[in-house]
Order: sequence, then structure tokens, then C-alpha cells
Amino acid sequence: MKLGLIAGNGRFPFLVLEAAKARGMEVVVAAIKEETFPEIEKGGASSVHWMSLGELSKLIDTFHKHGVKRAVMAGQVKHKQIFSSIRPDWRLAKLLLSLGKRNTDSLIGAVAKVLADEGITLMSSTELLEPLLAKPGVLTKRHPSPQEKADIAYGRDVARHLAQYDIGQTVVVARAACVAVEAMEGTDATIERAGHIMESLENEGDAFTLARDLVVVKVAKPNQDMRFDVPVIGVKTIETMQRANATCLAIDPDKCLLIDGHAIIEAANKAKITILSGEEKRK
Repeated sequence: MKLGLIAGNGRFPFLVLEAAKARGMEVVVAAIKEETFPEIEKGGASSVHWMSLGELSKLIDTFHKHGVKRAVMAGQVKHKQIFSSIRPDWRLAKLLLSLGKRNTDSLIGAVAKVLADEGITLMSSTELLEPLLAKPGVLTKRHPSPQEKADIAYGRDVARHLAQYDIGQTVVVARAACVAVEAMEGTDATIERAGHIMESLENEGDAFTLARDLVVVKVAKPNQDMRFDVPVIGVKTIETMQRANATCLAIDPDKCLLIDGHAIIEAANKAKITILSGEEKRK
């Protein structure tokens, strides 16, 4: 079986490529010039084809040429990249003009429909990586404190309201106060910004009403399309949390990909950060 891999940045595309090869699939990679790591050339794909974000026609022609009928999107494409750096070809320009909303879901959902019309089915980006999806419960040695649980509950309420509008999926909370909300910058940048805000408050002597420790809440969208834009965390997320003095991460079970596998849990345990996936299981 042939599989088309539309590769963004990060390790996600490499994991999909490895999993597909392990199943005996022949993988044709569409590598995005603005995003994909060059090491993808050495990943063992049957062929790698470089193209810019806006070259939708080239993507379709490449998959047709190689007989690809199923494809997967894997890896981040920065939101601001999609709507600022993109130089659309005629096919994508026509699609952009037809969008009612200029957000990621609308754009990639429309691209998925165009691919389907061309006989290319876009499959779930986690279909080959189900073992890396977060399982329910506390994933780390340390369990969340009562205050962290309260902040998680508040953060989830805020995050779910934001996620339904495709604004962002991450919020950072301190003592039931929303410190930072994700927009186009991505999860790690949001956490960094929250850390800078708290540091600034401390320097100004205004942080006494808030705890310095932060809680990060990352949720799936109400109708999360697992074909694209799946919530992902990695070791880098834990490292960013540690720098920002964030002590707790809450995610949705079976909806968030632990891109670095158990290395994430090891990093969190070392940093004394707790990770809660869904609800804490009662003993």
C-alpha cells in the first residue's frame, strides 16, 4: 500500500514515516519547504518532494503521479505561516476566496475536501501512532495538588470555550486567574509568555495575589478532527514549562499525542511536574 505523507515540522512526520514503513507501506513524502526538517530526506521514504505551502496543485499532481490514494498530515504548520507567508497557486487561491472563516480548521478542512474530490482520502494523523495517545489518569509520579486541581477545572472551562471558536487550545492559569491564552503563536510560546508575565509582575511587586506556580491546560476542540491539528506535547513542552515555573499540565485522554513517548514522563518526573490526562482515577 502507498501512503502520502504531508509533512510539517517537528518529529511527528518522522514517527508516522517509521510506523508506516514498519507496516510495509511505501511512503511518498510531500515536504513543506517552509516547515519540514531536511532530515526527512534520510527517513527511508520511497520519494520526497519539496513544495511550498501554497502549491496545492503540485501536491495533488505529485500524489496522482505516484498512485497515492490515502494520505496523512503530520507535523505542525505555524498558524501565522498559513495566513501570512503563503503564496497560493490558482487552486489554493480559489479555495481561500471561498472560506467563510480564515482559521486553520476552515482552511485545512477545505483542503481535505479538495483532496477527497481528487480521489485522495485524508486519514487520521494518529491512526498509525495510537500507542502514543495519552491514556486516562495521572501519568507522572506526583499527583496534582488541591490548588492545581482547582486551576485545572477553571482552565478547562476557559479552554473549551476558546477551542470551539478555533482560537487556541491552551490556557495558562494561576490561582483561577487566566494568565495567557494561546492564539497563533502555539503552545510553547504561550507558556513562555505566561512565565514572562508572572516574572514581570514579581519584578513590579504585584504578584503577591497570585501563586508563582502556573498550571497549563491543553484541550481538544469540541469536534476535534483527528486528521489534522491534533494536540501534541513533547519534551520541549516540559522544558518550556520548567523555565516558566509551571508545575502542572492537564490534557485530554485519547486526543493528545505524546510525541516523545515515555521520555516526556521521565522529563516531567525529573522536573516534579505532574501531568493529568482527563480525570484523576480514584484509588
